[in-house]
Amino acid sequence: MLAAQRKALILEEVSLSGARRISELAKSLGVSEVTIRRDVEALADQGLVDKVHGGVTANSLSSTVEPPFAFNSLKEQTSKDAVAKMAAEMVHPGQAIALMGGSSVYALAKRLREMPSLTIVTNSVPVSDLFAQQPRADQTVVLTGGVRTPTDSLVGNITTEAFARFNLDLVFMGTHGMDIEFGFSSPNLIEADTNREVIRRAAKFVVLADHTKWGIRGFSSFAELSEADGVV
Repeated sequence: MLAAQRKALILEEVSLSGARRISELAKSLGVSEVTIRRDVEALADQGLVDKVHGGVTANSLSSTVEPPFAFNSLKEQTSKDAVAKMAAEMVHPGQAIALMGGSSVYALAKRLREMPSLTIVTNSVPVSDLFAQQPRADQTVVLTGGVRTPTDSLVGNITTEAFARFNLDLVFMGTHGMDIEFGFSSPNLIEADTNREVIRRAAKFVVLADHTKWGIRGFSSFAELSEADGVV
């Protein structure tokens, strides 16, 4: 198991339970306690968890902490693939769509690589890189500029100015959390502002999220649940 995979699993277990002992994590992941301590220390240095004696707890500032894209992309892969499969059925050749940042949207991007005559605007560096690996003459992929976040998304004024130039049929967007009162949210204030502006530019706005996002509140809300044209 790769170190990034272990760290993603540690994050997932800690976020679900609130706290785990080092010995429990070592047993469940099949590695030594020394290895787990090293992984936990690296996660704590990034502000993703809190170290305690003999264990690790969920970060008390979780509403403002963004796990890196590399970690998120390894979590809930089966669920994300199922979400991506359903979302891909909403896309048709000839459309202009936006693929925003996040691992769920990245899973959708993988399913759209072979669809002809698509125009794709994205603020996600991983999504842009994915399409660049197998370019198609009948696809146009536009990567906006902006300030890079830990999730490898580009945000800020440059990003919103780029999106303002396009008329989009569909926007696919991930979310850090979704809550019946707080709506869809992000731990990054600038990302939330960017998302709000992008939503305004699209005919339809669809959120992609697995079950772990329900009941989570990020620092800043960018849309009410009722504003989305679909949640997959």
